[in-house]
Amino acid sequence: MKKVGILTGGGDCPGLNPVIRAVVRKGLLEGYEIIGIRNGWKGLIENDTMPLTIDTVSGILPKGGTILGTSRTNPYKKENGVEKVKENFSKLGLDALIAVGGEDTLGVAAKLFKDGINNVVGVPKTIDNDLSCTDYTFGFDTALNVATECIDRLHTTAESHHRIIVAEVMGRHAGWIAVESGIAGGADVILIPEVPIDLDEVCAIVNKRHQRGKTFSIVVVAEGAQFKEGTFVTQEQKLDDFGHVRLGGIGEKLGQEIEKRTGFETRVSVLGHIQRGGSPTAFDRVLGTRFGVKAVELLKEKKFGRMAALSGNKIVDVPLGDAVKELKTVDKEFYDIAKVFFG
Repeated sequence: MKKVGILTGGGDCPGLNPVIRAVVRKGLLEGYEIIGIRNGWKGLIENDTMPLTIDTVSGILPKGGTILGTSRTNPYKKENGVEKVKENFSKLGLDALIAVGGEDTLGVAAKLFKDGINNVVGVPKTIDNDLSCTDYTFGFDTALNVATECIDRLHTTAESHHRIIVAEVMGRHAGWIAVESGIAGGADVILIPEVPIDLDEVCAIVNKRHQRGKTFSIVVVAEGAQFKEGTFVTQEQKLDDFGHVRLGGIGEKLGQEIEKRTGFETRVSVLGHIQRGGSPTAFDRVLGTRFGVKAVELLKEKKFGRMAALSGNKIVDVPLGDAVKELKTVDKEFYDIAKVFFG
């Protein structure tokens, strides 16, 4: 093992730079040359790289985003994309590749592991915390804390103006940000993708609060939550390389329905990319660092086709294919805890 590539793909999130820093520092200790691949899989298709040294990663630990850039490029959706990835992997003289990403980026890594790039390992990244086989993904804790702080702030203005405020948070298929920030922020209703929205129930909870003298309510909804009709609320129908539409707007539609049905003034706050930006929490800095070190250890041990994962307080490794086989969604037991505090 002499030359190792690393790429970051999919949506950016706090904690990516700590991973890159850890891979470089640990890799150099092992005698590896580390090559940064720019903009996810797009960089490997276009042979767009940069050298990573101690100087390159100096000072990046507290910074959000990724110094390598990112994209939602899927080599399997590009003409000759996979062939170009393999060709450039060889041209660059890479002995191994570390892919840092969520279900889509690591899904590509898992396919490539079977299709010819065998020396690949994964690092789990997503603010949605929806990757299987790991208790947490880095980025989630930061997003959760940002969302919780925003909900705290919405409480004061909702109470002052006697309003219902709907807070729309991220979460395409999994409601982890919504349910945990909702619990932590004392939300009165929490709506997640795993459970269809019952408008009658939501309005009944709001009305019940008013009947007992509470003239405001906080409703937290994940962007991927759906009404009983079962359709996403989208900004546009255009699909990305991984078949995803751009979500957004469920909060506004929900707010309109609540105001129409209850008669109470309702406002909507969409947190959006605020949740993905900014400096990572201490938890995400440490978790990203531990994942990065583990990824290099997996290469050294020739444990390819594996992903670094958190189990309890230990960093372990799991099959990459298992991690992307299905999403980790909010289970009924967890959501039932949140429902105790509805209303």
